[in-house]
Amino acid sequence: MVKRVDCLKEHNTERENKTLKKIDGWLTSPKGFVAAGVTAGLKVSGKADLAVVYSEKPAACGAVFTQNKMCAAPVLVDREVNKKDYACAIVVNSGCANACTGLKGLADAREMQSFAAGLLNIDLNEVFVCSTGVIGAFMPMDIVRKGIKNAVAALSKDGGESCAQAIQTTDTFVKHSVYTAEIGGKTVTVAGIAKGAGMIHPNMATMLTFLTTDAAVAPALLKKMVKEVADHSFNMVVVDGDTSTNDSMIVLANGLAGNAVIDSGKHPDYQVFYDLLLAVAMDLAKMIAHDGEGATKFLEVNVVGAKNFAEAKIAAMAIAKSPLVKTAFFGEDPNWGRIVCAAGYSGAEMIADKVNLSIGGVRLVEKGLNCNVALETLKPIMSEKEISMEIDLAAGDAKATVWTCDFSYEYVKINGEYHT
Repeated sequence: MVKRVDCLKEHNTERENKTLKKIDGWLTSPKGFVAAGVTAGLKVSGKADLAVVYSEKPAACGAVFTQNKMCAAPVLVDREVNKKDYACAIVVNSGCANACTGLKGLADAREMQSFAAGLLNIDLNEVFVCSTGVIGAFMPMDIVRKGIKNAVAALSKDGGESCAQAIQTTDTFVKHSVYTAEIGGKTVTVAGIAKGAGMIHPNMATMLTFLTTDAAVAPALLKKMVKEVADHSFNMVVVDGDTSTNDSMIVLANGLAGNAVIDSGKHPDYQVFYDLLLAVAMDLAKMIAHDGEGATKFLEVNVVGAKNFAEAKIAAMAIAKSPLVKTAFFGEDPNWGRIVCAAGYSGAEMIADKVNLSIGGVRLVEKGLNCNVALETLKPIMSEKEISMEIDLAAGDAKATVWTCDFSYEYVKINGEYHT
């Protein structure tokens, strides 16, 4: 099935920054970054499955990880790395999650870290390690070591695309985004890649997301910004309601753009840099929803009139996760009752006899009552590949947007055969 990725709308925030410029590029677009992706042999398909990202200068680091209590071994390792101010590299494999692998899995993750550090001539605590794939399998370390060695040898400014390809599992297209802006008279670039199509219900980020930037930013501030950006991008995506064991979002900022260090939220360049990070993250988050396993439709769930942001998100997530809502859109059935039902059981405060609902701009519910719109009117909307809906809870003035996709027969097939 051919995916529609060219139709992604430009990011939109409440404070859209007109100085941002979207460009073609990869993780290596910011100054001082090189990358590579190689075929190590972890995937039976023979596709690329091991990647390395490297900053030629120690970079301020910030990361957020899954809150799944059955987290993978690499997450345990990376939480320790993220306690440091700086890091230089990310080593990532696909084809094996290294999750539920006990002490051996932890030792393998640490060996990946130390082996890469030795080849790069850096401290092992400057290396993040990430894995994705089947849960419960041990890492074939002979293959992994060879792959890391080959990837390090292949590091280059031209290696961004192969790196992005190597982190994929069931993805059907490569997810990448790059933005630039002038900060303090210097051109600053933020680039990102992501993988994720299934087991997507982040409580921090998506399955795997890496962002690089040549901006100069204080490590403590970067860590805070990464969490805030994740909360308004990747944490607003749901495909199937399952939070992965391996979710990781890692950002490296090496300062080679030469701007004055952004060291607080009051810094005059703080907002522009924040908007750069958010623009890249929102692009990638929407791509994940577009690429939901077996998806035929991209769905945007807008909740307005909520008591606060948290309740708006609760209601939007309930709608976006509902199998009944998702299957209705797959079948192009305008069964709006499923939407208001999901909002009603979400726990968010609402005034039932004041609730309004629209799909594709067509009002279907007014003050809690059916508008009796003819089904023929809705057929063209329901047949679209991108559909937006809005529900007003009439309980306040807060709002939230969640991105998701439909559930198709193909989703069941993909996940029914995933292990085999």
